[in-house]
Amino acid sequence: MQNRDQSSSVVRPPGSCSSTPSNLTIPNLLSALRIASIPLLVFLAWKGEARLYLICFGIALSTDLLDGLIARLLNQRTDLGAKLDQWGDVGVFLSWPLALWWLWPEVLRSERWFLGTAVVSYAGSAGFALWKFGRVASYHSWLGKSATVVLTIGAIVVMLGWARWPFRVGILLLIGAIVEEVAISSSLNEPRSNVSSWWHARRMSASASQTTKF
Repeated sequence: MQNRDQSSSVVRPPGSCSSTPSNLTIPNLLSALRIASIPLLVFLAWKGEARLYLICFGIALSTDLLDGLIARLLNQRTDLGAKLDQWGDVGVFLSWPLALWWLWPEVLRSERWFLGTAVVSYAGSAGFALWKFGRVASYHSWLGKSATVVLTIGAIVVMLGWARWPFRVGILLLIGAIVEEVAISSSLNEPRSNVSSWWHARRMSASASQTTKF
């Protein structure tokens, strides 16, 4: 609460998170739906329902693309929404190897190094943010969102058995986004949400430093 109170007194530049009167917003409901779908995805994979899993997986990932877009269009970006979006992304991403293990084990074997590298990279970024701010980062940067789109397409393509290179490109973009998250955390002096890029993080830090001088 102390960090949040301090951040509320800082003038936020464009691209930072703005509060709304209520957390009951369409983007938050979409993120909550994605979180609620995680047990269903695991259950469908465990039961061997590959077709239903693909349908639900596609719907869950589509909410990830829609919630951020709607939040920007309707100016409904909230701190809670950023956290829900982050929890949903992590939950779906971490549950996916289980689905591969049960439904597409050959994909899991062939892509294990890409998946493992992404998981280790994310754990390092999350650990750094926890160490510095006491919470996991939820920046939703431009590079991170781009990686999500490519990775979404790549994951569906690889499960359908069409090609594997789109998934690998998505993983490489995701690793790049994770590296940028570490750079953003290094640049910020306090926890922030919805930081578009490392350059925006540097602007926020400079603005906060100028504000504290006065």
